[in-house]
Amino acid sequence: MARPRTPVGAYGSIAVRRRGERVIAETRIRDADGRLRHVRVTARTAAQARQVLKERLLDRPTFGSTRVLTPQSTFADLAEVWLADLAIQRLAEGTKQNYRDQVRLHVLPAFEQYALAEITTGRVEWFLKSQAAISPSRARQSRTLLNLLFGFALRHDAVSRNPVAGTSPLRHPKSQPKALTLDQIAAIREAAANWRSEPGLPGPKPDGQVRDIIEVLLGTAMRTGEVLALRPCDLDDRPTGMVAAVTGTVVQRKGQGAIRQDRPKSEASIRWIPVPAFAASVLRRRATGVSEARTIFANRRGGPLSPYNVRRTFRDFLVEAGLGDSGISLRWYRRTGATVIARGMGSDAAAAFLGHSSTAITEGHYIERDPTVDRTPAAHLERTLRPVRPDDALLVQAAAVGEDALLAAVDHEKDDDAVA
Repeated sequence: MARPRTPVGAYGSIAVRRRGERVIAETRIRDADGRLRHVRVTARTAAQARQVLKERLLDRPTFGSTRVLTPQSTFADLAEVWLADLAIQRLAEGTKQNYRDQVRLHVLPAFEQYALAEITTGRVEWFLKSQAAISPSRARQSRTLLNLLFGFALRHDAVSRNPVAGTSPLRHPKSQPKALTLDQIAAIREAAANWRSEPGLPGPKPDGQVRDIIEVLLGTAMRTGEVLALRPCDLDDRPTGMVAAVTGTVVQRKGQGAIRQDRPKSEASIRWIPVPAFAASVLRRRATGVSEARTIFANRRGGPLSPYNVRRTFRDFLVEAGLGDSGISLRWYRRTGATVIARGMGSDAAAAFLGHSSTAITEGHYIERDPTVDRTPAAHLERTLRPVRPDDALLVQAAAVGEDALLAAVDHEKDDDAVA
């Protein structure tokens, strides 16, 4: 009976022999091109020679990766090779880091001890259901990652089918996006004003930046990163009122921290926004004495504030306001602005204001000054959300046509620190 062919990537027994003061270890390996090749190394001892030879065998060139994947490869092997391939893909660094985190925190711990051949549709189904019980969003993200990983394995002939393909559809829980109420806004404002104001507390006193940031968020319905990216040169104080140019966003980068990116999420996001009086007064005060090209909201070193730190402090405000379990996030401020404008002017006007569509004239990352900015949205936001005698008439009226779809689009936006 003919001897079975050596699988690609496999090697035979290791022969060890001494030659003078050196030890030789050698074997034959079937490389990725199907050819058998002789591999030999030398070292001082037999143990060292075996170890060096095994390391050399692992580093053999393959088609597109540093390791041959087979059905007997572990899921950890697949994750390692896929992440190496991810590093050279033309994707936003924030997207890459998000994928790395998802693999490390959720997907890899569940499957790392399995060989690829052992990961069945049933095992993936059980895993996704357990993730959905924690968070439907996490389950969807895990399913996306598993599809990417097993698609990669399929293209490298390590699996015969993608086990994710046969799993049950994930349910999308129906939730009604909500705007903040005036009572909630007032409670958070009070908590922000009093946060860490007690005498005798350790550490530096609050500088009030996050308190002011949420006022600007409330008055402009910008994304958090867009507010953090505002500079004095982006503000235009006109006789009719302040207008702010959205030309960038602040993103978080591994190894770099928070940086100002000279473009927002999309071309449609480059826009002029009329600012209501209560938010304009905050920006005017904060911009006084600040260099034209520096962000208005900055850390102690003069760099942009971290979106992570802003969200963390805001969560402290919620606890102080008795709203720690409410599910409120900074995104609710954008929802609230969208709701006010949609009910006052219609959903199309609100979408343009949010940067979901745009008629702004742009050239690269430059936004031309537009003297025709409509101040009607700012008037609605000022009347409804100002700190003194706010009017909730728009918030309590029936939803506008298309409002649900508009708010759903806001809820599906990624956080600014995931921007390319």
